[in-house]
Amino acid sequence: MSGLRFASLGSGSSGNALLVQSAGTVVMLDCGFGAAEVNRRLARLGMQVDSLDAIIVTHEHGDHIGGVARIARRNHIPVWMSHGTWRGLESSFDDVQVNLIEGHAAFSVGDVHVEPFPVPHDAREPAQFVFSDGSVRLGVLTDTGESTLHIERTLAACDGMVLECNHDADMLARSNYPARLRRRISSRVGHLDNTAAATLLSRVAGSRLRHVIAAHLSDQNNTPELAQAALAGALDCPPDWIGVAFQDNGFDWRELT
Repeated sequence: MSGLRFASLGSGSSGNALLVQSAGTVVMLDCGFGAAEVNRRLARLGMQVDSLDAIIVTHEHGDHIGGVARIARRNHIPVWMSHGTWRGLESSFDDVQVNLIEGHAAFSVGDVHVEPFPVPHDAREPAQFVFSDGSVRLGVLTDTGESTLHIERTLAACDGMVLECNHDADMLARSNYPARLRRRISSRVGHLDNTAAATLLSRVAGSRLRHVIAAHLSDQNNTPELAQAALAGALDCPPDWIGVAFQDNGFDWRELT
C-alpha cells in the first residue's frame, strides 16, 4: 500500500491503542489493554499481534502503558519511548528490546517515519507524534494540558489528525469528581477540553486536512456530540464529518494517500 492508514483499538481512560500502517510496516502507539483484549480488538481490524513491528509509548500512565511490556516480551516486539518514560518503567521491561528516543529527534520504523514532540502533561517525559510515509502526515495529540507554539508548528500541514477532546469544561466543573482531580484535569499539565482542542485545530488546519478524529473523550465529562460540534465549529464543517475514537471499539481504518 502507498500512503498511511490508521485505526484505533480504543481511546479513553480505560485504555488506549492506535495502529498506523505504511506499506508492510505496522506500529502501535500505546497499549493500555491486556493481551486477550488486544487480540480481540486487533481481530476486529483484521490484524493480529504478530503483525506489529513496534510499539511506541507516549508516557507511563496506565491507560497507555498497561499492556506494553507483557505483549512486547511475549511477542518479541521492540518498544520505543523517551528517556524519562523509561526511567519510570525500567524495572518492568526486563527482556524487552527498548529503544530510547529524544523529544525532538525523528526516527523510522521500517516504512513509518516518526516525529516525536514534547507536550505539557503530568508525566516524566511525555511525547506525542506525527507519523509519515514521506508524503502524507498523521498528527496525534492526546494527553496534553494546553497547546504550545511548538505543538502547533509540528501539527501544521497534517493530512489527518487524532486530537484530544477530553472534557467539556462546564460538565467537568459540575461533575462529582473531587476538587483536586478536577484541578488536575483542567490544569496546563492535564487534558485538553473541547474548546481548547477546537482553538488548536483552527490554528493548524490547512487545505490538506482530510481526517479529524476526536479522541480520549471522558465518559463522564464529555459527549461525542459536544466534541464533534466544537471541532466542526473550528473547521466550519458538518459535525458528522468529525470522527470519534470510542473507548469500546476505537474507530475503523482510515486512509491517507
